[in-house]
Amino acid sequence: MPLDCDAFHASWVATVLNLDWPSRASLAISDDAERVKQQKRELQRLFDEAQDHGLNAVIFQVSPTADAFYRSDYLPWSAYLTGTPGKDPGFDPLQFAIDEAHKRGIELHAWLNPYRVAMDTEPATRAALSASLSGGRDSVYKTHHDWVRIAAGRLVLDPGIPQVRKWVGDIAAEVVQKYDVDGIQFDDYFYYETAGSRLDDDETFRRFGTSFASKYDWRRYNTEMLVREISERVKTIKPKARFGISPGGVWRNKADDPLGSATRAGKTNYDGDFADTRAWVKQGLVDYIAPQIYWSHGRRDVPYDVLARWWADVVRGTKTDLYIGLALYRAGESSASEPGWTDENGVGEIRRQLELNEKLPEVKGSILFRHGFLSDPKLKPVSDFFKKRWGACRKRQ
Repeated sequence: MPLDCDAFHASWVATVLNLDWPSRASLAISDDAERVKQQKRELQRLFDEAQDHGLNAVIFQVSPTADAFYRSDYLPWSAYLTGTPGKDPGFDPLQFAIDEAHKRGIELHAWLNPYRVAMDTEPATRAALSASLSGGRDSVYKTHHDWVRIAAGRLVLDPGIPQVRKWVGDIAAEVVQKYDVDGIQFDDYFYYETAGSRLDDDETFRRFGTSFASKYDWRRYNTEMLVREISERVKTIKPKARFGISPGGVWRNKADDPLGSATRAGKTNYDGDFADTRAWVKQGLVDYIAPQIYWSHGRRDVPYDVLARWWADVVRGTKTDLYIGLALYRAGESSASEPGWTDENGVGEIRRQLELNEKLPEVKGSILFRHGFLSDPKLKPVSDFFKKRWGACRKRQ
């Protein structure tokens, strides 16, 4: 079938842990001016690469751990820019990224993680977050230590505290107010916890959840209120800016809910992340939803085609666009449960997924996780495939 060049062709650019940008090597440059030059060159190459692969949007992570890749009135500068928390990087990365994207005809959506404060709980991390910053913003860990908890082995904010929700909303509003972003996106880290590291919010529930019989219903309410409030604020500030959510690939399993998908996922949006993503679509709280369907057609418990069709059914008749998150990073990887990822040097499964997306009229585009894998030598066949397939749209312009 003919390629839809109006579809959303995007990638996620992860800045957490310096995964996609800036490079860890740039942090070792002692001369600040040289570091800035290097990081700007890297970002320009990234957008050149996006253009070569036919991308028309980039989802750029601007607040990975309660820190900022832009000049914020609420957050300190990210340590992923200089190696030092709170240190001014010498330029405004978000503004530079917007300029580079827009001059190439590429949309830029600012990706924020709402509740994560740090990637670990180590004493050195806590000490760095507790330090006073000369001329800059202190970490929320220092200014509102009572908001911080531990979950999944990380420092996080407690979503059940109303002031936390307002603070997160203020941050999202600030980005839309100050910058010409095309959209705001949150990922799936709402109530993020693991079996061995649960969020201890019993006291918060006793304080703020008295009208709820179930703590889990209260958690889902908190998440929906965050989404609802930010959706309204974004539209009030900049009506053309789009607000999107990228949840995990499964809302609920059919065994738990007749409205769920014919899957057997271990963790779901509704029961694991306490995010009723289906309701947000039906209520029109998000302009787009981008479920991370990071499995192949051959994965029996969570097959790609079953989930893509389920999400297509959910958005049908709503005002919410559906973009599907694809596991670019898995292409070429061999596993017993998903041998299809190795077909045609990784191209086969990706092609099957894109062809299905293009057959379903409700699927308006795809997002690749993550951008750095487009330049991975092991994925050159897949990279070349995207240059030919999506890049064809660029050639027509």
